[in-house]
Amino acid sequence: MTNAFEPITIGATTAANRVFMAPMTRNRATLDGVPTELMTEYYTQRAGAGLVITEGIQPSRVGQGYIATPGLHNAEQTAAWRTLTNAVHAAGSTIFAQIMHAGRIGHPLLTGFTPVAPSAVRAPGGTHTAEGRKDNVVPRELTEDEILQTVADHVAAARNALEAGFDGVELHAANGYLLQQFLSDNVNLRTDRWGGSVENRIRFPVEVVKAVAAAVGPERVALRISPGNTDLGIVENDPAELYTALLNALSDLPLAYVHMRETGERDLTLKVRAAWAGPLVLNPLYDEHAPHEALAEVLEGGIADAVALARPYLANPDLIARIRTEGPYNTADPKTFYGGDAQGYTDYPSITSA
Repeated sequence: MTNAFEPITIGATTAANRVFMAPMTRNRATLDGVPTELMTEYYTQRAGAGLVITEGIQPSRVGQGYIATPGLHNAEQTAAWRTLTNAVHAAGSTIFAQIMHAGRIGHPLLTGFTPVAPSAVRAPGGTHTAEGRKDNVVPRELTEDEILQTVADHVAAARNALEAGFDGVELHAANGYLLQQFLSDNVNLRTDRWGGSVENRIRFPVEVVKAVAAAVGPERVALRISPGNTDLGIVENDPAELYTALLNALSDLPLAYVHMRETGERDLTLKVRAAWAGPLVLNPLYDEHAPHEALAEVLEGGIADAVALARPYLANPDLIARIRTEGPYNTADPKTFYGGDAQGYTDYPSITSA
């Protein structure tokens, strides 16, 4: 029986426990994508997690989907991340950078570029910019050369991540962003080698993972997926077939882990578990007011090797201590999730200060 507080080997490093901090966009970077001192404080407060996974980090300017999100595509950003990773390591945790290309999500007012996607299919809804909320625009379909350049952008960002002191990178193929857009049935309408059949739709994420693994070592690379997730207008008609094929195509790589966000039936999670022989991290469907119950169910039941929690870490910097006593837990304030200052970010009380 697996215990939440047992260490676990993830690729080239060891996490002190199996209660990981899931990636959460918080929009506290500068408008140029540079991590701030406030972000360093936020992540360091939560270094009790066995593994801290950062918010999504754009690998290129055109890959930015939201205002005030951080990047890893220039020297200034990389240097600022180095300060942050040093602080997290000093506090006793490991930290992976989540590399996230937003694809069709975004706006020219954010980046100066029209967002790009597998096909010219507009996302529903809108995007917040410095000029207020704007409707999403029709993205530009990536050319063959641009697809290969986007793979190279992920490789460059991964190299910058290791230069910045991260223990590894998590490649974001979930939640409606670029890699999942290629996987989808409704956003990827291509008829070339990057679209159509399942084999072709998995090609881009597979190429990204393999290229990054070749550059920095597979033991420092993880993949995040969200089978069946309909966020941002995504449709996947047969997620079990699609993700089994994706994971089979990566089965020869000793990746650090696969991280699954659970959005549907547990049966689909079990199919993913069966398809992936390496470490599986699960961000499960659970009662956010009782995260210790999710840990018991997932870990003791052998469903996954570690659990990634999101909002409980947002509101509880000392979440590990609170899980040990089964609460009490702070309640997250949705009004402060995205953007702003320290309020609702670094001012949640610990048990000792509450």
